Amino acid sequence: MESENQSGAAEFLLLGLSEDPELQPLLFGLFLTIYLVTVLGNLLIILAVSSDSHLHIPMYFFLSHLSFTDICFSTTTVLKMLVNIQRQSKSISYAGCLTQGGFVLFFAGLENFLLAAMAYDRYVAICYPLRYMVIMNPHLCSLLILLSLIISTADALLHSLLLLRLSFCIDLEIPHFFCELAEIIKLACSDSLINNIL
Repeated sequence: MESENQSGAAEFLLLGLSEDPELQPLLFGLFLTIYLVTVLGNLLIILAVSSDSHLHIPMYFFLSHLSFTDICFSTTTVLKMLVNIQRQSKSISYAGCLTQGGFVLFFAGLENFLLAAMAYDRYVAICYPLRYMVIMNPHLCSLLILLSLIISTADALLHSLLLLRLSFCIDLEIPHFFCELAEIIKLACSDSLINNIL
């Protein structure tokens, strides 16, 4: 007999921001401005790297991928928060919370692996300056990006699939403005052995 998720929770409530109705327009404007500046700044980095042939080197190749990852990571968390502030609702569906948590894990992991690839690039540039272009060839750079994507995807899928095994008894409150894995695990009413695995 297969075990299925017997979750009774239809939705989660994201409680991370103030409930004061007078602050909601201010919070919305502040977070929308920060989000738009983040997206615009990262798009400008991507545009500058792709349009200037002098910037077609590994360091800027990784930087443009990091900028794209930052746009995706910000979009994953901030857009739902802005929608909730505008609608004056703090709810997120069970499936939506698991999806958001999976994307947060994916983009956070991808960002970390891209930073590691950038660190390796700088290590090669400092320690082996004469062989830098031979070592950091386009094939290796693409391989590092691909490896980052594969490992991040595997990690996010593993955690998300393990999270599906948890059950939640009632509608639950998450004390953040997005679905964070650690907080979701604390709210589970499943066997604590599964919680320890995650």
